[in-house]
Amino acid sequence: MELGAASACTLLLMLMTTGLTSTGAVPVPTPLPATRGCHMSQFKSLSPQELKAFKRAKDALEETLLLKNWSCSSRPFLRTRDLKQLQVWERPVALEAELALTLKVLETVANSTLGDILDQPLSMLRHIHARLQACVPAQPTAGPRSQGHLRHWLHRIQEAEKKESQACLEASVTFNLFRLLILDLKCVASRNLCV
Repeated sequence: MELGAASACTLLLMLMTTGLTSTGAVPVPTPLPATRGCHMSQFKSLSPQELKAFKRAKDALEETLLLKNWSCSSRPFLRTRDLKQLQVWERPVALEAELALTLKVLETVANSTLGDILDQPLSMLRHIHARLQACVPAQPTAGPRSQGHLRHWLHRIQEAEKKESQACLEASVTFNLFRLLILDLKCVASRNLCV
């Protein structure tokens, strides 16, 4: 059986590429999160019904906070922080940490007092969190500057979780909720377009 010139060239190129990549002579690019199942574009904006459910939950949470004596020694979510300060691959990592803390805190509140009001928002947050996990690189690598910003961001959240009271965490999560849903989630969903 005779191979055509084009088929022979294609076969030769495939064999050479396989040989070079398996020996390490040619770097194999790591797939971008979008090719691994990172599909966040649906979260660029939430529906009015979803935002209304989150508004009801936030209002109820704020009412319960009025009845509690809470104070914080630190702020897990700084007002000056902005996901745009991070590299594109770091943004889902930071948002995932914020969302994990938010879920943990709100699930505790839902189990104690506000279950009915928090059911729909918690379900939506769990869905977003599950989708977001496909966007978080297994072993991120980047320059020292970007790792420093991300490391600082994650450290603040971890420290607050260890040191702050449940009431402080509830307040922090409550006051950060719409920023997380509108600004941070939209930025991660927009990927490179978030500048």
